[in-house]
Amino acid sequence: MSHSLGVMIETLVALLLMVTIGYCMLLNARLKRLKADEHSLKAVIGELITATEIAERAIGGLKLTVRDVNENLGSQIAAATDMSDFLKKQLAEGDQVVRRLSKIAIAARPASAAADSEAPKTSGGRASDIKALAAAAQAFSDRKRSGGLAA
Repeated sequence: MSHSLGVMIETLVALLLMVTIGYCMLLNARLKRLKADEHSLKAVIGELITATEIAERAIGGLKLTVRDVNENLGSQIAAATDMSDFLKKQLAEGDQVVRRLSKIAIAARPASAAADSEAPKTSGGRASDIKALAAAAQAFSDRKRSGGLAA
């Protein structure tokens, strides 16, 4: 019996060694895949680092561009505001000039009508010239008011 017991123990050890060898082969295959994954992961990490550096440089460039645009735009807005104020003043002054001219024209109409009534007594040709001039001025102002060309 001791002989068969030794053979059984030897067989059991052989089976366990075969199972261990099989498991080692399985672990070896997994380690190879892990090494391959490690290399591809290193490549992906390298590409990610490169892309991050490029993005950081691009962001830095964009920050500089935004700063420059902000400065230029600020100065242009200030200039536009100054120009707007200047134009408002000019329009107000122009409006005052037009009002004064219209007051002068209104004040001059009755005087020209009185001059028309006295003019035929002194010289006949001059009265017709004044009337023609007044008619031309009236036609000119009517064309201007109706939106037509004044000249």
